[in-house]
Amino acid sequence: MNILCEKLSITYPIIQGGMGNVSNAPLTGAISQAGALGTIGAGTMAPDELESLILDVKKLTDRPFCINIPITVQPYLKEVVQLVEKHCIPVVSLSAGNPAKLAKHFKDQGVKVICVVASVRQAQKAEQAGADVIVGEGYEAAGINSNFETTTLTLIPQLVKAVSVPVAAAGGIGDGRGLAAMLSLGVYGVQMGTRFIATEEALVHKDYKRLIVEASDTDTVVVGRTVGRIRRLLNTEYAKKLAEKEESGVTAEEFGELTNEDRHISGAIQGNLADGHLNSGQIAGIVDDLPPVSELIRRMMAEAEEAAKGLSSKLGIR
Repeated sequence: MNILCEKLSITYPIIQGGMGNVSNAPLTGAISQAGALGTIGAGTMAPDELESLILDVKKLTDRPFCINIPITVQPYLKEVVQLVEKHCIPVVSLSAGNPAKLAKHFKDQGVKVICVVASVRQAQKAEQAGADVIVGEGYEAAGINSNFETTTLTLIPQLVKAVSVPVAAAGGIGDGRGLAAMLSLGVYGVQMGTRFIATEEALVHKDYKRLIVEASDTDTVVVGRTVGRIRRLLNTEYAKKLAEKEESGVTAEEFGELTNEDRHISGAIQGNLADGHLNSGQIAGIVDDLPPVSELIRRMMAEAEEAAKGLSSKLGIR
């Protein structure tokens, strides 16, 4: 039995990333119903909106799902914690901040805790805080990113060596070959965001999905380095505008206004590509279809099994 699957009570070692604003109920419910771990990204969401999403997901599946809480970003942190307890959410994912206090609180409530990290030190701190699972996110990933710029391929083996709890890999994974590759590095599962955007159930604008499917290996861009607000986006006209603003000497506060939640919703949900951004990981370059979630997960598991068999032959093992 895969230890990550056992801890999270799921069938397949695949976790949906937090994906604030776009982790809608049909997508989260479909991922959990298919045997992976669906996740609602709390983002900056108000408590009533989050509770409505929780109730909608519960109508779609009786399988475990997760709430991602970006600690320093969520303005209603106390209320979000209360909602996790009220609705008996079995798993929480903690990111964007020190997880120590919340991890202990949730552990005391019997909730499984996932901590998202970008360095060995963060992983060790998360383990000390009581994390059940650590997700190591590399620089290939979409959206808000670490200023360490460590890639998944180099980060993951170091995390596996540094901690004793199960590790999952995030950033640059979108098919079964990526899953098999990460398993070979010692993880017990993967977390995906961009690939789940390009599915039937994702309630984002059709142009967002289309641009992911059409993306090449060079169609994402990193913005925000100069102001300490790093994001990986699809290289749309709005992303180019953000890069120009950086060159002109925009402040961190001004850049934050240009990349806030309203701008994300404008681009990703409403399709206003001249007025909002589209988060995307580098893995968009291999995405070429929009399958139902259940088909995607089944396909990934079959691809991973085939890739694992292929490794034996390539190594000359009979």
